[in-house]
Amino acid sequence: MSMSWQELRKEAYQLSVSDRLLLVEAIVRSLNDQVSPRPPVPEGTLTGLRGLLKKDGPPPTNEEVEAMLAERLEEKYK
Repeated sequence: MSMSWQELRKEAYQLSVSDRLLLVEAIVRSLNDQVSPRPPVPEGTLTGLRGLLKKDGPPPTNEEVEAMLAERLEEKYK
């Protein structure tokens, strides 16, 4: 005999919190077994991105960042 979704949901609400967490864990594990894994990241992808955002010199100060953001907002809303 199988339960309907509504019956299963009703039964789940009658479980203790710890038992509901165990049920959630079991459901997630069952889904992990059925979901195909992500394809691997091609080699060199991350190393190719290393240094992409690196700037010459020190990072901007908080005041400089605030000024850049203010300039950007002024440009955006002209």
